[in-house]
Amino acid sequence: MGHTIAEPRLTLMAVWLGFLYVGLPLLVFTGLLDLAMQVIFGVCTGLWCLR
Repeated sequence: MGHTIAEPRLTLMAVWLGFLYVGLPLLVFTGLLDLAMQVIFGVCTGLWCLR
């Protein structure tokens, strides 16, 4: 009885915003945590090392 609207779908913009709001801060936080662990304990636990 009337018009049917399209179902909601995941768009490229939604994926980008999800990465921007969730993924990027998580990557920055874990990178800083890895750097702090390396400076404090002197053990490289991540993908990159200072020494």
